Formats: sequence, structure tokens, C-alpha cells
Amino acid sequence: MIPADVDGVLRVADEVGHALESGRPVVALETTLVSHGFAHGRGLLAAQQAEQRVRAGGAVPCTIGIVDGIVRAGLGEAELVRFAEAGTQARKVGASDIAACVVQGALGATTVGGTLAVCRLLGIRFMGTGGIGGVHRGFAENLDISGDLVQLAQTPAMLVSSGAKAILDVSATAELLETLSVPVLGWRTDTLPVFYRGAGGPPVAARLDSAADAARVAATHWRLAGSSGLLLGRAPDPELDIEPVLAEAVSRVQQAGVTGQAVTPAVLALVEELTGGRSVAVNQQLIADNAALAAEVAVAYAARSDK
Repeated sequence: MIPADVDGVLRVADEVGHALESGRPVVALETTLVSHGFAHGRGLLAAQQAEQRVRAGGAVPCTIGIVDGIVRAGLGEAELVRFAEAGTQARKVGASDIAACVVQGALGATTVGGTLAVCRLLGIRFMGTGGIGGVHRGFAENLDISGDLVQLAQTPAMLVSSGAKAILDVSATAELLETLSVPVLGWRTDTLPVFYRGAGGPPVAARLDSAADAARVAATHWRLAGSSGLLLGRAPDPELDIEPVLAEAVSRVQQAGVTGQAVTPAVLALVEELTGGRSVAVNQQLIADNAALAAEVAVAYAARSDK
């Protein structure tokens, strides 16, 4: 059910609304990856594959974005195409940007943080994505921290990702998540994945080897901690070691004076160029795989009696 105080600016697709009302598993998906995550409209394929994997896993996909001033929870094919065609012309919308985007009637692609804010309104407990935002490299000289982390700390949802985006300071991101009391968990791994690679990240708080265990940990966490989220890191398969390429891309973007929300798409575009497109294939695969795992855990959670 849509909260009364947001009626008129938030529209929930019938399939999503019926699933939420009946307690069926729902997995939220973002739209920034559609418009900003890939060049040449390839984000559409990533979004379609993610939705297909969620359905195949027995859950209902809920891709979230802002269309003509309405927050939409559950997008149709035409809206996904629109985001892909708009590319970076679509606004990149974090939680703090939602109100302005709605009032100004813009097309807004929600980030992980923006998507989690909508999940909190609707009671959606699971989300899949590629990599979470976090603490940027060189933060001591230029403080740049994604709002994704604060939103995860404030939202009772489990976010399945391949760790933090590779352009970030992953260790600092993990430390901040610990400070925010967000459990950082590993899916069949003892360390937090580093987006394109499974190894090399900091140790996780706990390793989980089954969807039932993940669902049990989530349910217990919400009973004890209430309103905070959890991060479940899944290693990408296949992997791609691009650290030297990534360092060069980050350096070029910094030298070009790119800052804020424009950093990630600029770096990813350079990484794609420097890897001859190999990064795109890995990125698309890990997004789909993470969505599938989110669905698997959501289904296990829905079957529990202590949720």
C-alpha cells in the first residue's frame, strides 16, 4: 500500500503492489545503471537481464526511477528504453535529489541510495545491484562519500552487490559501513569483493553459504537492530583484474577536473575503452547474478515464519 502522504507523487506498478500486499518476495533494482552505467544504451540489456533473473528466481522485480515527476516503483519496457536512450541526460538521483526531481517533472535515474529510500517507503526488503557507492580514493584530501552508505544504514533491506565500486577506497568504505552498524557479509567468500574481482577486499563480518542462512541472518538482524540494512557481497564470475587500468582511469578523470556524481560514469567509460570492452561483459554478468541471488534470498525470507 502506498503511504498516504506520498499519494500522487509515487506510483506502484500493479504487479509490485499485489506482491507487497500478499507478502510475495520483491527485489528492487536501480535505474542509474541503465542510463549512466553503460555507454551506447547497453544499460537496457543489463536491466532486462536483471529483471529476467529475478523472475526466474521466483520473485517480482521492481525497477525504480522517476518519470515525468512521478516516482515509479516498477517500470515497464517503454520506461526502461527511455532511460537507456536518455543516457547521462537523465538526472542521477540520490535520496537527497528525489524531491527536486519530482517537483521539476524531470526524468530521474535512481542510484542505490535513491532506490533504497523508495524501498524504505514501501517496505521492500531486498535489492540487487552491481556495486555500492562509498568512500572515494583520496578522501583525506577531497572528502567524497556516496550517500548510498547512509541510506543503507537507514533502510531495513539487504543489498546484494559485488562489494563497492572498483573506483573507490574499498577498505575505507568497509570501515564506514562498520561505523554505521551495517553488517558486511560475504556470499561464499571470506572477504568483501572488489567489484570486478572477488579477492583483495577486507574481511567480512560473516560468511554465508546458503540463501536460507542469509534470510535467517537478515530476519534476526531486523528483529534486533530494527531499521538498518545489510550488505551481502557476492564475488563476480568471471572476474577481471583491472587495477592498473582503473588507476589510470581515475587519474585521468581527476586531472580533467571531474567531480561528484559525474566521476563514476566517466571512469567506467574510460575503463571500457582501456579494456577493449571486457569490463562491460563482466559488469553486465555480475549485475544479473546479483539480482538472481537477491531473488533467491528474498524467496527464502518470504518462506520464514520469523520475518
